[in-house]
Amino acid sequence: MEYALVYPMATMVLLTALVLIRMVLGRVAAVRRGEVDARFYKTYQGADGEPRMVAQHTRHFVNLFESPVLFYAACITAMVVGQGTGVTVWLAWAYVICRIIHAIVHLTSNRIPPRMAIYAASWVILLVFWGTLVVSSRA
Repeated sequence: MEYALVYPMATMVLLTALVLIRMVLGRVAAVRRGEVDARFYKTYQGADGEPRMVAQHTRHFVNLFESPVLFYAACITAMVVGQGTGVTVWLAWAYVICRIIHAIVHLTSNRIPPRMAIYAASWVILLVFWGTLVVSSRA
C-alpha cells in the first residue's frame, strides 16, 4: 500500500494530542490547586514557574514538534517518491514505537538513562529512514 505511512503519522498525531490533553489538564489542575498563578501562562515567566509534572508535560509536548517534524517530512517524501512501502513503513513504525515508549518513560518515572537510550534509538531509526530514502532515490 503506497500510503501506508499515513498510519504511523496519524499515530504520532494521536500521541501529540494525548500529551496536549494531559498537559492542559495538568495546568488547569495546578491553577485550581493554587500551585501556579494562571497569569504565569501569559508569558511563561514568573518566580514560581510550573509544578514539576506539569513542566514535564509541557516540555514533552514541545519536544513532539522537534525531531518528529523530520519524521513527518520523511514519510511525506517517501510517499511522494514512491517509497512509502516495505522497509520505510517498518522504520516509520519503529520510530513511532520508540516515541511512544519515550513519552511513557518521560511522563511517568522520567528515569534519564532509559529515556535517553530510547530517544537515541528513535534518532538512529530516523537517520536510517532518511538514509534509506536517499539511497533508494538514487537507484
